[in-house]
Amino acid sequence: YRLRMKEDMYCEQLCITNLGRGEAKGVSPNKMVRAIRKNYHNNWIVDNLSSATKVEDETTVTTRYWQGFPIGFIATDTMKAYVHNHVNIEIQYHAVETETDKFRIVRFVVEPFSIKHDFAPAEDDDDDATDTDSVTNFKVAEIENPIASCNPLIKDDRKEHTNYDMVYGRGRDPQLASGKVLFTYDVKWTENKELHWASRWDVYLSMDNAIPDKVHWLSIANSLVIVFVLTAMIAAILVRNLRRDFHRYNRLATDEEKAEDLEEFGWKLVHADVFRPPSFSPLLLSVACGSGAQILCMAIATLLFSAMGFLSPANRGALLMAQLLLYVMMGCVSGYISARLYKTFKGKSWQKATVFTALGFPGICFTLFCLMNVMALTQQSSDAVPFTTMVILILLWFGISTPLVFFGAYFGFKQEA
Repeated sequence: YRLRMKEDMYCEQLCITNLGRGEAKGVSPNKMVRAIRKNYHNNWIVDNLSSATKVEDETTVTTRYWQGFPIGFIATDTMKAYVHNHVNIEIQYHAVETETDKFRIVRFVVEPFSIKHDFAPAEDDDDDATDTDSVTNFKVAEIENPIASCNPLIKDDRKEHTNYDMVYGRGRDPQLASGKVLFTYDVKWTENKELHWASRWDVYLSMDNAIPDKVHWLSIANSLVIVFVLTAMIAAILVRNLRRDFHRYNRLATDEEKAEDLEEFGWKLVHADVFRPPSFSPLLLSVACGSGAQILCMAIATLLFSAMGFLSPANRGALLMAQLLLYVMMGCVSGYISARLYKTFKGKSWQKATVFTALGFPGICFTLFCLMNVMALTQQSSDAVPFTTMVILILLWFGISTPLVFFGAYFGFKQEA
């Protein structure tokens, strides 16, 4: 896709793609059809702003600010899959007040259409062109049945952008998700002086009030009521059993009970087993509890910072980086909890427990991460993490997290068991 600032485009051609065999009984559908039937969506980003979706019909126009836009749809009459091979890219901007000839994007909306283009591939088709600034009127095909926005006989100053009436006019059909398909797009720039840069994410966070606040509070209240009711039921059962046990222990024993050496029952059977070391591996349990406490503290701190507005969705990757840094900083909690619990179990190998806490869970995660990264590199995926980032992760692990684990373990072993 080629976008130039403040330059409208009409029915720009993108590429020709063979989507595969058509739908038929007894024949496995192609990959595009399967994706459409599974309700796959495209999630596009322009200037770090996610795309909203505009859906238009004969009477209404609806804009949705979540989940991107669908790659196609299933017709209600034929139950066949149709692909959205044309999009209207609508971008709103405003001028920067402190600088001249500088603009900021404040809204990004995509309106998908399905248009059956009858076309003949162009002889000078060049999909490998890299100098996008020199490419004007990029064409890969000659459209034989152009709609008004694609008609080359109409000058740009008299053209209109693709709309519902053009696409679904008389004699027009949507594009089946099979065979060779021509993909096209429009670009429309609109100045919006009222929407400020700092407020451009507000409509995404509120989802344009698609779900009223009353519904959110009702869901929260419903969850709290369920938690309180279940807690009250469990508490009532425990109190009843404890009272029965106390009553039996406090009453005078009969001669028969004295002869039988009244056996312990109820809570006395388990009161001595609460902190009894496990028979398998007290060290493993201590390490697991320490790692779990570290993750729990990281999650709570992340939620608090997000609720206070420090982690904005406008900064992509901020949430992941915050979780990583908070996890590293919570190493002292992991060391303290594991050391305290291991000492309660009368453990003696405190150096081994501390080393396993510092290297155990992070080591497993880092090994899996490296394996997935190697697979991404072999497939030449853009998701592959560069080598410098891997080095930074190792430095965070051994330079900050591990010393903090030993620091917390020192205070944990100093405490009385």
